[in-house]
Amino acid sequence: MGPSVLAGTVTTTGAHTSVGIRAADRADLLDVFHIEKQSFAQPWPYAAFERLLDAPAFLVAEADEEVVGYVVADTVPNHGTSIGHIKDIAVAPDRRGEGVGRSLLSKALMELFVDGAGRVKLEVRESNEPAQQLYADFDFEVHHIVSNYYDDGEDAYVMVREA
Repeated sequence: MGPSVLAGTVTTTGAHTSVGIRAADRADLLDVFHIEKQSFAQPWPYAAFERLLDAPAFLVAEADEEVVGYVVADTVPNHGTSIGHIKDIAVAPDRRGEGVGRSLLSKALMELFVDGAGRVKLEVRESNEPAQQLYADFDFEVHHIVSNYYDDGEDAYVMVREA
Protein backbone atom coordinates (compact mmCIF):
# COMPACT_ATOMS: atom_id res chain seq x y z
CA MET A 1 0.00 0.00 0.00
CA GLY A 2 1.31 3.47 -0.94
CA PRO A 3 1.40 6.68 1.02
CA SER A 4 -1.75 8.57 1.91
CA VAL A 5 -1.91 12.34 1.82
CA LEU A 6 -4.00 14.33 4.30
CA ALA A 7 -3.80 18.11 4.71
CA GLY A 8 -0.15 18.45 3.74
CA THR A 9 1.07 15.41 5.66
CA VAL A 10 2.41 12.24 4.12
CA THR A 11 1.97 9.06 6.10
CA THR A 12 4.16 6.26 4.86
CA THR A 13 3.84 2.55 5.49
CA GLY A 14 7.61 1.98 5.58
CA ALA A 15 10.15 2.40 8.35
CA HIS A 16 10.23 6.20 8.11
CA THR A 17 8.03 8.58 10.08
CA SER A 18 5.32 10.79 8.64
CA VAL A 19 6.27 13.94 6.77
CA GLY A 20 4.75 17.40 7.20
CA ILE A 21 4.78 20.14 4.55
CA ARG A 22 5.35 23.77 5.59
CA ALA A 23 6.70 27.06 4.27
CA ALA A 24 10.49 27.19 4.11
CA ASP A 25 12.38 29.59 6.34
CA ARG A 26 15.97 30.82 6.43
CA ALA A 27 16.98 28.08 8.90
CA ASP A 28 16.07 25.45 6.26
CA LEU A 29 18.35 26.75 3.51
CA LEU A 30 21.45 24.68 4.33
CA ASP A 31 19.38 21.48 4.37
CA VAL A 32 17.67 22.48 1.12
CA PHE A 33 21.04 23.23 -0.48
CA HIS A 34 22.42 19.87 0.69
CA ILE A 35 19.51 18.00 -0.92
CA GLU A 36 19.96 20.10 -4.08
CA LYS A 37 23.62 19.06 -4.34
CA GLN A 38 22.71 15.39 -3.77
CA SER A 39 19.99 15.53 -6.41
CA PHE A 40 21.36 17.45 -9.38
CA ALA A 41 24.58 17.39 -11.40
CA GLN A 42 24.19 21.14 -11.91
CA PRO A 43 22.83 22.36 -8.57
CA TRP A 44 21.47 25.82 -7.96
CA PRO A 45 23.76 28.10 -5.95
CA TYR A 46 22.83 28.75 -2.33
CA ALA A 47 22.11 32.39 -3.16
CA ALA A 48 19.30 31.35 -5.53
CA PHE A 49 17.41 29.79 -2.64
CA GLU A 50 18.01 32.89 -0.52
CA ARG A 51 16.52 35.10 -3.26
CA LEU A 52 13.40 32.92 -3.53
CA LEU A 53 12.72 32.51 0.18
CA ASP A 54 9.59 34.69 -0.08
CA ALA A 55 8.20 32.82 -3.12
CA PRO A 56 4.54 31.84 -2.61
CA ALA A 57 5.35 28.13 -2.77
CA PHE A 58 8.84 27.61 -1.34
CA LEU A 59 7.91 24.64 0.81
CA VAL A 60 9.82 21.97 2.71
CA ALA A 61 8.91 18.46 3.70
CA GLU A 62 9.99 17.72 7.25
CA ALA A 63 10.27 14.49 9.25
CA ASP A 64 11.52 14.39 12.84
CA GLU A 65 12.55 18.06 12.53
CA GLU A 66 14.74 17.24 9.50
CA VAL A 67 14.15 18.62 6.01
CA VAL A 68 13.72 15.68 3.61
CA GLY A 69 12.52 17.53 0.49
CA TYR A 70 11.55 20.88 -0.94
CA VAL A 71 9.81 22.65 -3.80
CA VAL A 72 10.37 26.19 -5.05
CA ALA A 73 7.60 27.79 -7.09
CA ASP A 74 6.37 31.30 -7.80
CA THR A 75 3.92 33.21 -9.95
CA VAL A 76 4.45 35.92 -12.55
CA PRO A 77 1.79 38.25 -13.99
CA ASN A 78 0.67 37.48 -17.53
CA HIS A 79 -2.01 39.70 -19.06
CA GLY A 80 -4.27 39.58 -16.01
CA THR A 81 -3.83 35.90 -15.17
CA SER A 82 -0.66 34.83 -13.38
CA ILE A 83 1.41 31.87 -14.49
CA GLY A 84 2.82 29.61 -11.81
CA HIS A 85 6.31 28.19 -12.28
CA ILE A 86 7.61 25.11 -10.50
CA LYS A 87 11.28 26.05 -10.51
CA ASP A 88 12.85 23.26 -8.47
CA ILE A 89 11.76 20.16 -6.55
CA ALA A 90 13.84 17.46 -4.90
CA VAL A 91 13.64 14.80 -2.21
CA ALA A 92 16.51 13.42 -0.13
CA PRO A 93 17.79 10.22 -1.76
CA ASP A 94 16.86 8.02 1.21
CA ARG A 95 13.24 9.31 1.17
CA ARG A 96 12.49 8.91 -2.54
CA GLY A 97 9.65 6.62 -3.58
CA GLU A 98 7.58 7.38 -0.46
CA GLY A 99 5.28 10.03 -1.96
CA VAL A 100 7.15 13.02 -0.52
CA GLY A 101 7.65 14.63 -3.95
CA ARG A 102 4.00 14.01 -4.81
CA SER A 103 2.89 15.74 -1.61
CA LEU A 104 5.22 18.67 -2.17
CA LEU A 105 3.94 19.12 -5.72
CA SER A 106 0.31 18.88 -4.62
CA LYS A 107 0.75 21.51 -1.90
CA ALA A 108 2.77 23.79 -4.22
CA LEU A 109 0.03 23.65 -6.87
CA MET A 110 -2.57 24.54 -4.27
CA GLU A 111 -0.48 27.52 -3.10
CA LEU A 112 0.07 28.72 -6.70
CA PHE A 113 -3.63 28.54 -7.54
CA VAL A 114 -4.50 30.40 -4.31
CA ASP A 115 -1.92 33.01 -5.38
CA GLY A 116 -3.87 33.49 -8.63
CA ALA A 117 -2.10 31.25 -11.13
CA GLY A 118 -4.34 30.30 -14.06
CA ARG A 119 -1.81 27.78 -15.29
CA VAL A 120 1.44 26.29 -14.03
CA LYS A 121 4.54 25.40 -16.02
CA LEU A 122 7.76 23.56 -15.30
CA GLU A 123 10.80 22.26 -17.11
CA VAL A 124 11.99 18.67 -16.85
CA ARG A 125 14.92 16.81 -18.38
CA GLU A 126 14.03 14.69 -21.38
CA SER A 127 15.72 11.74 -19.65
CA ASN A 128 13.88 12.12 -16.31
CA GLU A 129 11.00 9.74 -16.93
CA PRO A 130 10.00 9.28 -13.26
CA ALA A 131 9.50 13.05 -12.88
CA GLN A 132 7.62 13.25 -16.18
CA GLN A 133 5.26 10.52 -14.95
CA LEU A 134 4.69 12.35 -11.67
CA TYR A 135 3.84 15.54 -13.54
CA ALA A 136 1.55 13.67 -15.93
CA ASP A 137 -0.26 12.26 -12.87
CA PHE A 138 -1.02 15.90 -11.97
CA ASP A 139 -2.37 16.62 -15.48
CA PHE A 140 0.73 18.36 -16.81
CA GLU A 141 1.18 17.96 -20.56
CA VAL A 142 4.23 18.57 -22.72
CA HIS A 143 3.77 21.99 -24.29
CA HIS A 144 7.05 22.17 -26.20
CA ILE A 145 10.71 21.13 -26.11
CA VAL A 146 13.61 23.50 -25.51
CA SER A 147 16.76 22.19 -27.18
CA ASN A 148 19.99 22.33 -25.19
CA TYR A 149 18.19 23.79 -22.15
CA TYR A 150 20.61 22.30 -19.63
CA ASP A 151 24.31 23.14 -19.43
CA ASP A 152 25.22 19.58 -20.47
CA GLY A 153 23.20 19.98 -23.69
CA GLU A 154 20.18 17.91 -22.69
CA ASP A 155 16.77 19.07 -23.92
CA ALA A 156 13.95 20.06 -21.57
CA TYR A 157 10.27 19.37 -21.88
CA VAL A 158 8.22 22.40 -20.89
CA MET A 159 5.10 20.93 -19.29
CA VAL A 160 1.95 22.93 -18.53
CA ARG A 161 -1.14 22.38 -16.43
CA GLU A 162 -4.24 24.55 -16.59
CA ALA A 163 -6.00 25.56 -13.37
